[in-house]
Amino acid sequence: MPNARPSRLTRRGVLAAGSAVGLGIALAACGKSDDKGGPGKAAEKSGPWSFKDDRGTNVQLKTTPRNIVAFIGTAAALYDYGVEVKGVFGPTKGKDDKPDVQAGDLDINKVEIIGNVYGEFKIEQYAALSPELLITNMWAKDDPWYVPPQSKDKIMKLAPSVLLWAAGTTMQKALQRHAELAESLGGDVKGKQAAAAKARFEKAAARLRAAAKAKPDIKVLIGSASQDLFYVSVPKMSADTLYFQELGVKFVEPKPNAQGFFEELSWENVGKYGADIIIMDNRSSVLQPAALTSKPTWAELPAVKAEQVFPRVTEPIYSYDKCAPILEDLAKAIETAKKVARP
Repeated sequence: MPNARPSRLTRRGVLAAGSAVGLGIALAACGKSDDKGGPGKAAEKSGPWSFKDDRGTNVQLKTTPRNIVAFIGTAAALYDYGVEVKGVFGPTKGKDDKPDVQAGDLDINKVEIIGNVYGEFKIEQYAALSPELLITNMWAKDDPWYVPPQSKDKIMKLAPSVLLWAAGTTMQKALQRHAELAESLGGDVKGKQAAAAKARFEKAAARLRAAAKAKPDIKVLIGSASQDLFYVSVPKMSADTLYFQELGVKFVEPKPNAQGFFEELSWENVGKYGADIIIMDNRSSVLQPAALTSKPTWAELPAVKAEQVFPRVTEPIYSYDKCAPILEDLAKAIETAKKVARP
């Protein structure tokens, strides 16, 4: 799907184009790891392999798959446990050839890029890799994320697939499921580096809970911008913000459309909801706050005036290493926020 997007899109199209649905936060470094050493390579495993995915499908192979093709964010999560893939699809690199925020610490020069934008999936290139396993997320039941609907049947017949929830679950569960998949593929989920990352995540969760408890009147709005519309997301519809709610964070609760994920506001009505903090979709496919200066109604928002607008990782990389900074940054935002919205 091209970055230029119409005023109104389907739920799937808005998700792919970069609306306000998968909801995390990163105020710095886009959730990159502080550890420059990188993970060790996955251990070689022999014998039969099986994994029950979030569709309830029990995928069984004669040997542990090595020729893996995955959605870029999922590939980045597996990489943090030492599991490498042969190919990726989804937003991998920008026009400057630099890694997209969803690539994490993955070296994008060492993988085949099967597709870099929504709707692009080079089937012949994919088949040439002799794929043993395709891995991606689900935002809707049985709907493989970033696999084009028009060629889905053909693609899914070429190799077994594993799908993991990015919605309808919490961040904790998503992290657990990605770790379980990585472990099944030979990844190191219990070693020193993995243990340190998990401990950091748990500490960050405690900090976020404490910040939310200390400032219960601070309200956070989850936003995403297009040229014509501003999207306000429903926090419970995404794994990460549902978890943040469980930790006590107070979010703006919009009145979503029939699909239930977000409310579409015209720029004239962007001030409909009072918010002390606005967290804005950090994906490369949507308008960033710097591009909104020409919108007078945006400039008048209390959170904008107070400089309490922060980027967010809209599609988190579900490893503890990448999710810990998301919680830390949200905690810091709440700790330092001033109450600016009217009650």
